[in-house]
Amino acid sequence: MVNAKAKLLSGIIIMLTVAATTHAQTSADLVIRGGFIHTLNPQQPTAAAVAIKEAKIIFVGDRNDVGKYIGKSTQVLDIEGLTALPGLTDAHAHLNSLGRSLAQLNLLGTTSPEMIRTLLLEQIKSAKSGAWIAGRGWDQNDWPDQQFPHWKDLAGTESHPVFLRRVDGHAAWVNKTVLKLCGIDAHTVAPQGGKIIHDAEGKPTGVLIDNAIDLVVRKMSKVTYETRIAWMQKAIEKCHSVGLVGVHDAGVDPLKWEIYQQLQLDDNLNFRVYAMLEDTTEERLWMKQWFSQGPFSTQGEMLTLRSLKLYADGALGSRGAALLKPYGDDPENSGLMIHPDEFYFQIAEEALHAGFQVCTHAIGDRGNRVILDQYEKALTKNPKEDHRFRIEHAQIVSLDDILRFAELGVIPSMQPTHATSDMPWAENRLGSERIKGAYAWRKFLDAGSIIPCGSDFPVENPNPFWGIYAAVTRQDHSRQPASGWYPEECMTVAEAVRGFTLDAAYAGFAEKTRGSIEVGKLADFTIIDRDIYVIPAREIKDTQVRYTIVGGRIVYQATN
Repeated sequence: MVNAKAKLLSGIIIMLTVAATTHAQTSADLVIRGGFIHTLNPQQPTAAAVAIKEAKIIFVGDRNDVGKYIGKSTQVLDIEGLTALPGLTDAHAHLNSLGRSLAQLNLLGTTSPEMIRTLLLEQIKSAKSGAWIAGRGWDQNDWPDQQFPHWKDLAGTESHPVFLRRVDGHAAWVNKTVLKLCGIDAHTVAPQGGKIIHDAEGKPTGVLIDNAIDLVVRKMSKVTYETRIAWMQKAIEKCHSVGLVGVHDAGVDPLKWEIYQQLQLDDNLNFRVYAMLEDTTEERLWMKQWFSQGPFSTQGEMLTLRSLKLYADGALGSRGAALLKPYGDDPENSGLMIHPDEFYFQIAEEALHAGFQVCTHAIGDRGNRVILDQYEKALTKNPKEDHRFRIEHAQIVSLDDILRFAELGVIPSMQPTHATSDMPWAENRLGSERIKGAYAWRKFLDAGSIIPCGSDFPVENPNPFWGIYAAVTRQDHSRQPASGWYPEECMTVAEAVRGFTLDAAYAGFAEKTRGSIEVGKLADFTIIDRDIYVIPAREIKDTQVRYTIVGGRIVYQATN
């Protein structure tokens, strides 16, 4: 009898021990419950609760069923009245440039050279003697005459060298002091892929296009490592605040890469970075070194490098985009190509052998065609089924070439807010026929392409909900044009959200681990104050982020 009781007691103890062990094993680090969750998993499109353990999702389902994952140490986040999305990723951005722009003179929204001169004169009052004054964001298309400025428009600033990048980064405007310091005069020859704007007398105006900007950049004061670290941290904080969990950084040089690695070592990189190797003459050796050692990713996929960024042409706003026929508002100009055609084939061929993805900036229809041709040539010589080569922007594409993207497996990585920023003047540049292949999202989608979405910040605002709004409405924030600009090219809300989630993940070879809310995937979430799938489209731009979660860690929480 005693033995029987002892065996029974022993059995109970074993059962309790097993139950406790099992509970400890399944107890989540974080549980999110109570709101409406869009998973982007077609097998389970919505849910009311998720559980996260060790940075991964271990449960997706009903609120009533998530209780078994709540233990003594589980953090429970109740999001009643809120909506959760898979963590949003910007598929084309410039993180260092965003940080720099937050620290420099902000020229976005300026309406004339006179307004910019006034801002500069005010800034100079508190600047150190002889220090460079830098800014970014001017756009001559927002000025009354829509003409490029002149160094004479910056009269009175000669005590300091002034360097002002255009909003797209593909042109710079400098004052007389900089022209003298850099030795730029009527006899200066622009480097290949660049252009120096001259006045009627043949003298430089102070506006430099694309590679000609390097004539100034190499003379500028060097920025300290500590300042660059601070820029990057400020940029990441800004991204968290608008709901971004990561970016595809479109142009990373050795110094930026070193900063990312340092942030990772210090456990300060709470942001997913898919880095593209920068293409400059100086960095080409570095690129080849990476080709010899192969792709890289940290454990947990916080930092990945397996792609490179090339440039085909300039930008439409500064008339540097390479067109098949001249600009409608500048008939002597067809834009410029940065490199000879053969260059893109050679790099693409090397990248294929090394297992790297090629991402090429191409805005004009000629730029896009050249890159498609060279990609096709490289892929014909070195067939690779899952190369996922990309064209960044794919802004103006000949109608004959749109189908080629899907046929070749080339991804058009596009930025919806570019369309609504450019629409006041784009048709003047392109004409009524060529505009049909510009910002043509619906044509690309119908042809079978996916569109990873981004902002190209700091060219555009990093807020992804502004991008989703632009994709769905093709309107500016004043809701103009009333019916949308070429509304037949609009995306649906579901397509636009995919662009910032699953399609962005696919464009970075990460769709198996990110981009949707599924068991086994990394626990990234963007939690917002409204359900953008059901509200009127006009309200999407006003969406407020309440929480941003990366790898199961709350990295941003709204304070109001």
